[in-house]
Order: sequence, then structure tokens, then C-alpha cells
Amino acid sequence: MSTMTGLSPGEVSERMRRFGPNVVARRAKVPPWRLFLHQLTHLLAVLLWVAAGLALLAGTVPLAIAIVVIVVLNATFAFAQEFRADRSAERLRDLLPASTRVIRGGVECEIPAADLVPQDLVVLSAGDRVAADLEVIDADDLELDESMVTGESMPVPRVAGDALLGGTFVVQGEARAVVASTGAQTALAAIDRLSASATRPPSPLTLQLNRVVRVVALIAGATGVLLGAAALVLGLPVTDAFIFAVGVAVALVPEGLLPTVTLSLARGAEQMAESNALVRRLDAVETLGATTFICTDKTGTLTQNRMNVVSVVTVQGTVDIAGDGYDPVASVIGPPEATDLVGGIAAAALRCVTGRAVAQGTQWVAQGDPLDAAIHALVLRTGGAAEPAGDRTPYTADRMISSSLDGAIVSVLGAPESVFSRCESVSQEMRDELGRLSGEGLRILAVASREWDGAMAAEGEHGLALRGLLAIQDPPRPGVEAALHTCREAGIRIAMLTGDHPRTAAAIARQVGLLGPRGVVLDGPSLPADDTALADAIDHDDGVVVARATPADKFRIARALRGHGHVVAMTGDGVNDAPALREADVGIAMGANGSDVAREAADAVLLDDHFATIVVAIALGRATVQNVRRFLTYHLTDNVAELAPFAVWALSGGAVPLAIGVLQVLALDIASDMLPALALGAEPARAEAMSGRRRRGVVDRPLLLRAFLVLGPTEAVIAMSGFLVVLIAGGWSLGELPDAALLSAASGTAFAAIVLGQAANAYACRSARRPVWRVPLRGNPLVTYAVLAQLVLLLIFLAVPFMAELLGGTWPPPLGWGIALTAVPAIVGVDGLAKHLARRRAARGAG
Repeated sequence: MSTMTGLSPGEVSERMRRFGPNVVARRAKVPPWRLFLHQLTHLLAVLLWVAAGLALLAGTVPLAIAIVVIVVLNATFAFAQEFRADRSAERLRDLLPASTRVIRGGVECEIPAADLVPQDLVVLSAGDRVAADLEVIDADDLELDESMVTGESMPVPRVAGDALLGGTFVVQGEARAVVASTGAQTALAAIDRLSASATRPPSPLTLQLNRVVRVVALIAGATGVLLGAAALVLGLPVTDAFIFAVGVAVALVPEGLLPTVTLSLARGAEQMAESNALVRRLDAVETLGATTFICTDKTGTLTQNRMNVVSVVTVQGTVDIAGDGYDPVASVIGPPEATDLVGGIAAAALRCVTGRAVAQGTQWVAQGDPLDAAIHALVLRTGGAAEPAGDRTPYTADRMISSSLDGAIVSVLGAPESVFSRCESVSQEMRDELGRLSGEGLRILAVASREWDGAMAAEGEHGLALRGLLAIQDPPRPGVEAALHTCREAGIRIAMLTGDHPRTAAAIARQVGLLGPRGVVLDGPSLPADDTALADAIDHDDGVVVARATPADKFRIARALRGHGHVVAMTGDGVNDAPALREADVGIAMGANGSDVAREAADAVLLDDHFATIVVAIALGRATVQNVRRFLTYHLTDNVAELAPFAVWALSGGAVPLAIGVLQVLALDIASDMLPALALGAEPARAEAMSGRRRRGVVDRPLLLRAFLVLGPTEAVIAMSGFLVVLIAGGWSLGELPDAALLSAASGTAFAAIVLGQAANAYACRSARRPVWRVPLRGNPLVTYAVLAQLVLLLIFLAVPFMAELLGGTWPPPLGWGIALTAVPAIVGVDGLAKHLARRRAARGAG
């Protein structure tokens, strides 16, 4: 192939046969119906389907319909929230253009991008999208926007010999380039394959709820079988005993748990969105709360990506610049002989860059590269003005400098090591200042110049005289240090993953408070090859910096830390961050400056790109988990009180009648308890949510002990006491069959006692540590509204003849009401005593 004429038709056909079309392979897309089906078939939903089927067998058709409606509505809501969760592969294909211009057989023509083949000669100009991986042959002032792939927001100059990645965008200039790779061999395809290999783990909440479901199913099934057997022994017909057993089992299934969990997570997601963290999967709300390790980017997340020249080192000394952002007004502090040189150094640097600081209303902002704008602001601060540059040779990664020819002067700006190597001499003082400023986390650029009578700047980039150093600061974001401190108090470990040099990265990490005295600094190219060794190196409690980290390193780090038992949150903004975002337990993309692919691969999106927002989201996630624990405690307490009458009936051999029936249990679960449970799911976050490492389990021993040994038995004792006292007061004796009216009034008493106990329990469950009287009522008025609605329902169930007859419990006598009402102080008192004893045990343990 001639680089001037491009491929011949025969060469194109042969390469198309060998390499195939230039397309990213299409992965099988999960159809919407399958996503919806998943919401109908997870373990808790399956338990409810079984309960609905058993309800049909037992002849309670309205109950079966109610359960089905709950499952379908919940699935529809969750599906609507998560429908757009897995479209990153579509976004990758969207990065490639539909057509591109090539030279074939000496003729320039436009062809479909899919028809590109290796060695094709591509013509690029401003506005074009790069259709495959290319190598530049010649370029004229070429700059590319690579943010879609790399996440870097500023345009990057490219010259002959440089590689161009498919999916990038030509901002300015023109070029001819030869196709290096197409289709499956491109960088985008490699990213797609790595994303496909990443496996999103099940959330901790999913695992915990599955465990709860298995336990509940076991208890409900075993109880149904045992009580059914007891009914047979007591002489019930087989059909009646079967219906009774099924009814008991269905009654013990927490029908309200699924919608309560879903709505609580949705409320948490809404609160996160209000705090600039958009959650794309509902269970990610809980996963954020469970996070134990954060892997974060630096620029724009920990820092402001708002450059500012703070010091200028001249041959006469160092000058400090005290200014705000890109504002042209600043204090210049230093020796007069050095201050006089700053303006000339700044002007020479400005000739080598294109970005500018511009006024936007009352603010000065960067137009183009923030680094360029910082240099322009320095010129304005020293009384200078931007002048048109002559011949400019842009910065490239291999040269690490840019230069400009203005009249007879060549000016050079770039990395100190690159500029120093082109200077005739560099003083030890300059080298010492370079080391000092680099150690402070400042980005350093060197400025040099020489007289030159040639026609091009690049020809005069040697034999230079060093004029000075520019020390540039990217200030930490406000609130980052406090957020990092909060993470440490919460037991969350943090690693900063950055492409910076280790010394610079470590200095910035210390500035923001991420790296403590015993912190670890690792270099990306030297990371251990074994995942276990990698996790051992990074799993450090005093902060970790991984410098010169690549997207592939981020992917490995996420996988290694997960294998180490951590719940990992990973931030990212570029296309090549997508695999790491999917591999982490929760991927967090940048919303302001990130790519579409990163956002689609992530579980959450930061709308302000601020690290502190991650910590706010974690706090809200923890609060949501605490709310799940609250209403689980509430539900399980009720289950104990509901199970007690059946246990007493069975253990007494039928001598004690059933205090409440199956329909009363269902009325408690679906009608009476639902609103207070939902209100507990809206309990606001408290400061203690981020004090100490979060419990790994949603359901743990303290929760079960509190429900099964403290609150539940208290409710059960009051309910059974009221039932028995009303029976005995009405003339009943053990082993006798009571009068139907008396049994109904006694049953109404037990029912009222459980409802009143649950009303008090709603307030008790608002805090796992503080008694009811120490939790402000105004903190969550929804609980009060829900309890009032619960009491209204109680009156309806007992006072409306149709409802009372259907459920089997009528209005209690005054004695029954008196005993039922004692459930309120009993629950409050027992709960307060248990919390007091728990605090004393904790204090003794701490001492």
C-alpha cells in the first residue's frame, strides 16, 4: 500500500475476508421480560407465590388474590427502577461513527465505518469521530477529545506516530492515519470483553433476605405441619386439619416484608438523589451502606480540577502567588529582583499553550485546559496580556513538552525532566526547589527559552536557558478531609488510584487527609501479580495510594479486595473504567465529567463528582439498612405474638381454645402492621449511622434476641392473659368449649392487645439503643400518623359487625380493654429495661 494512494480494491477484499467487519461484537441483551421475570422469581417472591397457592388450597381466595397483587405490584415497581441497568455494551457501540472518509486507490471517498480494514488510509478533520484504532501518518494542529475512552476531559494534541483510539473525537486540526486494528482487535472491543467478564456480585441485602426467607419458610412450614398433626390427634377431620395447617403456615409468612423492603430502598434512593448521588439499582442503596473499602480517583473527586499557579521559581529566588482560582487579581510576594522576572516567565509559558481564563458573569473560568487557564491567569496577575503565538509545537506524551516560536525566540514549557535535558545547564538551587515543591504535592512545569533564527519552534528545542519553574496546585475539594475522617470513624478503608507519579500522589493524599503516618504508597507497574498478595498490600487501615494505576489495575484491585472479604465501592469516569465499575460491589461513576459508558456500567452516579457525596450516600445507605432492621424487628415481634396462641392450643391438647384465628393473623400482617412498618422504613438518618464499622448482617443475634425473647414474648403474654382472663371472668373452665359470644369477645381482646402492643412497638423500634422517651416524636411524624391509622383499623375490625364476624373477634368487655391497654406500657417498659441492660453490658465490655 502507498501511504499516498491507500489500499486497492483487491487489498480491501482480502483484508475484509481475513479480519471481518469493523464492528464491536454484539453481546446477547437480556430482554425486558426476563428482567421483569426476575423480580417475580427471587426467593422472597417465590415464598409469597407458594403462600398464595396454599391460600387457594385452603379456600381463602381473597387472601390469595391479595398476595398476588402485592408480588406483581412490587415487581413492577422494582423493574421500572432498574430497567436501564445493563446497557454499557450499547453505549460502546454508540461511540463508533456510521461512516468515515478514506483514500482508496488514490481517491478520497466516504464508506460505512463497518467496512474499514487494517491498513486503510483514513482522513480526519475537526468534528470527526475516530472509527477504529489508528496510527497518525501526518497531522496539522491535531487535537482529540479522548474523554469518552480515558475519562480525561481536556483535548490532547496528537502528532505523527501517535496512536488514536476508536471512539475518540477530533476537536481541531486535520490528519491522515492508517488503520491499525478493527472490530474485535480494537481497544473498545477489549474493554467490552473485560466488562463482560466482570461479574456483579449479589448485594449483602439480597443474601441476608434470602437467609431470612429460608428461616421463615422453615418455621412456617414446620409450624403448619406440627399444628396440623395436633389437629388430627384432637379429632379434626383430615380435610379440616389440612386447611388449618395451611392457614397457619400462610399466616406466618410475612406478606408485608417484600413491599416494605422495596419501598424503604426506594426512599433511600430518593434521599441519595437529593444529595447528588443517583442510584440506578435499588439494592445498591444497601450495598453502599455495607461498603467497607472505597477505591477513589483523585482529579475532580478529591481535588477541584481547578488549577492555580501558587509559586514561581526564578533564577533570583522563589515568588509566591496568592490568588483565587482563575481570578486575575492576586498578591505577588517575593524578592523584587525575582518578582520582576515572573511576568516574562509567565508570558513565555503562555505562548506554548492554547487554553485561556475567561470572565463568565462575575466568575473567571477555564476555557480549554485548566492548566493552560492557570498560566493565562498568572499572566493577567502580573499585568500581561495574551499575545498570538507564532509557530507552536503541541505537547505530546513522548516529548512531554510544548514549544512556540515568536519572532526570534523559542519558548519551551513542559515536565522538568524533559526541559532540563534540553537546557545547557541547570543550577542545584533549581533542582532543590523542584524536589521541595514536588514533595508538597504541587505539579511542576519548567519554562526555558533561547534565541533562534530558524523557521520552526521544534528545531530550536535544544541548547535552552532555563528561566524558571511553575508550581501549580489543584486544591482539595472542600469537605473532603472531613469526609475521609468520617470514613475512618465508620471503619471504611480508602485507596486513591491515580495515574500520577508516586511522590506527587502521596503528597496530595497527605494534603487531603487520605494518607496517614503509616499509610502505604504503591506503584502500579510493581503491583503483585497474585490477587491475594495484591489484597494484602492494599488492605491497610491508614490509607493507600496506588500511583500510575491503569484501568486494568483497578479491575484487579476490585476483584482482589472482594476476595479479601470487603464490600468494595469503585469510582471511575472513562470507558475503560467500565470493567472495574462492574467488578466492584458498587460502581460509582462521575455524572458531571464521566462518560456514558461508565455511567451505564455503574450502580450509582455522582451528579457533582465529589468524594464527600460518596460518604453522604454511604451514610444514607447505612440509615436505610437500619430502617430495614427496624421493620424486621417490628415484623418478627408480631410473628411471635401471632404464633403464641397456636402453640398454647397445641401444647394444651386443645384444652385452651385458639385465641386468634388465621384471618386475624392475616389482618395483622397485611392491614394493621403495614403502615407502621413503612413509616419505620422512612426513619431519618442519625449521626450514629457512621460511628463504628457497620454490622455485616441485616439480621443478627441482637435483632433476633430482641424480637424473640424481649418484645415478642411481652406481646404474647399480654394477649394470652387478656384472652384467658376474659374467658375465666365469663365462667369458662379449662377443657370446656366456651360460648361463641364469649370466645369472640376474648379473641377480640387478644387481637386488641397485639395491635396496641405493636403500636407501642413501632415507637420502640425507632431506636435500637435509646428508650421510647428519649427518641423525639418529631423526628419521624410518619410513625405517629401510621399508628393512628392502625388504631382506626383496630376499631373498624372490632366494631363493624361485618368485619368482626369475618375475622372472628368482637368488641372486648371493659376488663378486656383494661388488660389490652397494658400492652403499651409493658412494651415500652420492657424495651427500655432491655436497652438499659444492653448499655451496661457494653460499658462493662468497653471498660
